[in-house]
Amino acid sequence: MSEPDNGSAPEQEPTPAEETPPAEAPAPPSLEQQLAERTADLQRLQAEYVNYKRRVDRDRELVRAQGETAVLQSLLTVLDDIGRADEHGELEGGFKAVADAIHQLAAKHGLESFGAKGEPFDPSVHEAVFHAGESADVDTTTIDSVLRIGYRHGDRVLRPATVGVVEPATEDVQPQSTQEPAAPLTDEAPDE
Repeated sequence: MSEPDNGSAPEQEPTPAEETPPAEAPAPPSLEQQLAERTADLQRLQAEYVNYKRRVDRDRELVRAQGETAVLQSLLTVLDDIGRADEHGELEGGFKAVADAIHQLAAKHGLESFGAKGEPFDPSVHEAVFHAGESADVDTTTIDSVLRIGYRHGDRVLRPATVGVVEPATEDVQPQSTQEPAAPLTDEAPDE
């Protein structure tokens, strides 16, 4: 009896002619090639460091500005209270000195107020809550009354100004009639 064939061929050893010759080892790079390679690596590393430093500086400035904006935004209610006290004539003595110091400090950090009476209305920075009518004294939509002053820090609006606006007066132009004017009435009889 013969052994069953399990589908595998018997292993054959390669003949010496079929063996591949060993590859030649690459020649070691010359000193000039090694120097050029190390120089390129150093330049790449230096560029990565410069980019990292720029990114860190930009992020640091952004975080500083966000912190400054957050502090200034929390001062807005205090500035509103100071403004109301000034409107009622209650800013006197030491309290006036403190109020002036707070205003100077806020201005030093770039806080600007806007929304005064007579300024042109800009819907991107003003919030109009009522229309006060029309006026012949204005050419464009203008702030007539200020309910709450707006503030900005740099290019960012922290709070829009809440205002009432007045529109320029429109002239009521009567449409001209296309009919001929009537003949004047006289006591004379028409000529026949």
